Amino acid sequence: MKSNNAFLKELVLLLIIVFISVNATCQDKVSSAAHRDSKIEKKDRKKRKYKLPDIDLSHWSVTTPELNKKGSAMNIEPPEILNYAKDERLIPYMYNDSTDGSLVFYSFPSDATTANTKYTRSELREQMVPGDNNTNWTFAQGGYMKGELAMESVSRDADGKYHKVIIMQIHGRLTNEQRDLIGQKDNNAPPILKIYWENGKIRVKTKVLKNLNATGEQLLHEDAWDDDNGFNFEQEVGFRKFMLEVKVSDGKMVVILNGYEYKVYEDINMRKWGVFENYFKAGNYFQSRDEGAFARVKYYELKVTH
Repeated sequence: MKSNNAFLKELVLLLIIVFISVNATCQDKVSSAAHRDSKIEKKDRKKRKYKLPDIDLSHWSVTTPELNKKGSAMNIEPPEILNYAKDERLIPYMYNDSTDGSLVFYSFPSDATTANTKYTRSELREQMVPGDNNTNWTFAQGGYMKGELAMESVSRDADGKYHKVIIMQIHGRLTNEQRDLIGQKDNNAPPILKIYWENGKIRVKTKVLKNLNATGEQLLHEDAWDDDNGFNFEQEVGFRKFMLEVKVSDGKMVVILNGYEYKVYEDINMRKWGVFENYFKAGNYFQSRDEGAFARVKYYELKVTH
């Protein structure tokens, strides 16, 4: 009887030892898995924490609201612009928001204006050849620009309305030969396209001829062109992210908002605009001189092809 009791005690002890051993092993595995999952979660969180915009700046220069040593608006070209995140001249006006992967353009009224305007900008200018403004494109050659962007913040005027901001442009340019032909001191020509963020909606302005019969040299003069009445897209973008596309071909220009609302320009004005060279612009061309006014525009993506 004692022998049986001893055997039972030994069996129970053995079972207890096995149970404790198995349980400890399972806890180790759970702990190891939890530790591994924690490391993965921290790694994923770290990955999500730092995002960069999908923008190649190697074919863009930028103008800022800051004065350069010559007393005009600061302009930074490639390759210097590629170091914008560390360039003290640019950091206040063009910087990454790594929380959402955007490139922020900040502008406000300052003394750093450019030719033929009273407004300031933190705006990119396309350069087909990096560092060179003399190589541009015509409507016959065509062009396509796509941007994903959002208005981050903007001030209001005395009536409580948000200040306007030009967020995209196609700017005309005279060749050196055209400039000399009409006796103009610079190569500036009118912008054929201005896209505004205006009170939470997108507004498009273009140019029309004052005289539809104008030809040749007559077309080169800025006073041959006038502003059209403008077009407002129905969608309200507000401060949300939205997408803009601009497609240009011979005698035609199309502006597309969020992939499904279109404005098409295809008429004699577009055909005769073919006399000019052009370049794309994108960013924050702020349209106010009010004291204390400002705007911040975010670009998440910006792509150009020809």
